[in-house]
Amino acid sequence: MIELVVDELCIKCDRCIAICPTNVFEATESGIPAIARQEDCHTCMSCELHCPVDALYVSPRGVPDPVDKDEIVRSGLLGSYQRALGWNRARPGGSDDDPGVLLRFQRKPDPDDKVRTKLHDLSLRKYI
Repeated sequence: MIELVVDELCIKCDRCIAICPTNVFEATESGIPAIARQEDCHTCMSCELHCPVDALYVSPRGVPDPVDKDEIVRSGLLGSYQRALGWNRARPGGSDDDPGVLLRFQRKPDPDDKVRTKLHDLSLRKYI
């Protein structure tokens, strides 16, 4: 469930407002989105994934999980979902094994990773 918008990091791009499928955020006069309907959050993580500056924290729990902002910032959890998926600043392609990165630098994935190898092969054939 969405728990935190870090005002100091937010660049007021409103991507979180646009991407949220359940309309949890609300635009404010300051430009920093407010968590207006936290109870509607489905913990889909889309807002955190698409935030270009890692200003959001979504708790993996589906119930409110009050957090300490300073503790979350210090812990390195901001942007951890993007990193876990191999995204880089809200863009796919942050991982060295991402098919787009592999193709750009003409590298092959680890041969033991059957899934990435298959994706790489499909990418070469222009299927994806």
